[in-house]
Amino acid sequence: MFRFSLSNAAAALHEVSAKQTDEPRISNLPSPWYRAGDMKRISSKRTFYLKRVFPLAWVGVLALIVVMPFVASRGRGSVPVAFVIMPVFMSIIAFVIMKKLVFDLVDEVWDNGDELIVKNKGWEERVALTNIMNVSSSVMTNPRRITLTLRDPGRFGKEVTFTPISDGGFLPHMRSRVADELVERVDSLRRR
Repeated sequence: MFRFSLSNAAAALHEVSAKQTDEPRISNLPSPWYRAGDMKRISSKRTFYLKRVFPLAWVGVLALIVVMPFVASRGRGSVPVAFVIMPVFMSIIAFVIMKKLVFDLVDEVWDNGDELIVKNKGWEERVALTNIMNVSSSVMTNPRRITLTLRDPGRFGKEVTFTPISDGGFLPHMRSRVADELVERVDSLRRR
């Protein structure tokens, strides 16, 4: 006799959604390939805030800077052009900086033993540690970044960039422990 439970419904829903596309989509449902207890998240949980919340907040503040002089003058006079030009200039500069440092970050990276599970924009890809050619870590940047250069490009391209979990303090001149561990593990697999 079949008993209804949320876990059975979730597993059935996951099987149906996996059959509908060729590529595995991310879901909050348990995956048949791995158990969450076996994996360790190595990317920061702040990535969602950095990629989606902060840019919207920045645009909102700039919009307020543009609108408030018009509201304050109540049509009695003209508003200085600087109140329009400066926010536009600031938004262009912010877009260039965010495109270089933030928008290319993947959403999540999980360590699953001899492979990394990379999740971005609803898609998931498995990257074998043997497929990683180089691990580079940025210092003196905020957010910190780790870039994995792959031998064979995958769904997210030849490079996968993410923000590592915090090392427990703000030491901008120090390399990330996550990057150092990845370098050691990739190197040990290469020597086999």
